[in-house]
Amino acid sequence: MTRPPASTSARASSTLGSIRPASGVDPMPFFGLSAAVALMVWAMSLSGSLRAFADLPSVMIVLGGTAAVTTISFPVRDLLSAQRALFSGLLPRRHDPRAIARRMLVLAEAARDKGLEPLRGVTAELRSEPFLQRALTLIGEGLPGDQIDHALSGEIEAAAAGQTRSVAVLRRAAEVAPAMGLIGTLVGLVQMLGNLDNPAAIGPGMAVALLTTFYGAVLGNMVLAPLAGRLEAAIEAETLVKLLYLTGAVSIARQENPRRLEMLLNAQMPQGNRIRYFEP
Repeated sequence: MTRPPASTSARASSTLGSIRPASGVDPMPFFGLSAAVALMVWAMSLSGSLRAFADLPSVMIVLGGTAAVTTISFPVRDLLSAQRALFSGLLPRRHDPRAIARRMLVLAEAARDKGLEPLRGVTAELRSEPFLQRALTLIGEGLPGDQIDHALSGEIEAAAAGQTRSVAVLRRAAEVAPAMGLIGTLVGLVQMLGNLDNPAAIGPGMAVALLTTFYGAVLGNMVLAPLAGRLEAAIEAETLVKLLYLTGAVSIARQENPRRLEMLLNAQMPQGNRIRYFEP
C-alpha cells in the first residue's frame, strides 16, 4: 500500500487534535418566515386596525380542524415526531460536506500512520455528532468494515424513514389547512344567510366566512408547506453527511488507502462540492 507524502502525514497529525465536524444552525428559515409574517402584518395594518383580522371562531375552525384531521390520518408516534420536526425545521443544522470529507480523510491518514489509538482520543470529543462518534467507536472496538457498514446503514435508513414520515404529516396538514378554511367559509355563509333579517348577525358570519379562508391559506401555504419542504431538504443533507461518515469509517476499518477514500467520498457528493485533498 503506497504511503502518502510526508507533508500529508504531517498535516493529518497537526489537525487531528482539533478536528470538529463542520456544522451550524441555518437561520434562513426563521428569517424567511419572520419576513413573510412582517410583510403580511404590514399589509393588514394599511387597512386600519389589526383587530379586524382577529376572530376566535375562525382560528378554532382552522387550527382545531387541521389538527383533528391530521390526527386521524397518522399514528400518535408520527404526530409527536412531526411536532418536534416542526420546531427544529425553523432552525435546522447546516453541514459543510466538503469540510466533513476532508476531516474523514484526516482521520483516515492518522489511522493509517499511527493505528487506531488517535481515533479513540477523538471519539470523546464528538458528543455533538453521535453518528460519527458511534462509527469511530466501532472502529476502535475492532469491528470489520462489513459489520460497521451493515449496522450503520440500517441506522441511516431507519432515521431517514422516520423523518420522511414527519414530512408526510406536515404535507398532510398543509393540505388540510386550506380545506378547513373553505369549510369555515361555508359555515360563515350559512350563518350569514340564515340571519339576513338580523343585521347584527351578518357581520360575525361574514367575518367567519372570510377569515377562515385567510387563516387556512396562511397556515397551509406560508407555514406548513415551506416547513415540509425545508425538512425534506434537511433530511437529504443529513443523510449525505451520514453516508460520508459511513464511507470514511468503513474505509478506515478496512485499512484502505486514503486516496481511494477520497474517490469514494467525491463519488457521493454533487460535482460542484467535490474536493481535491491530495496533490493531483
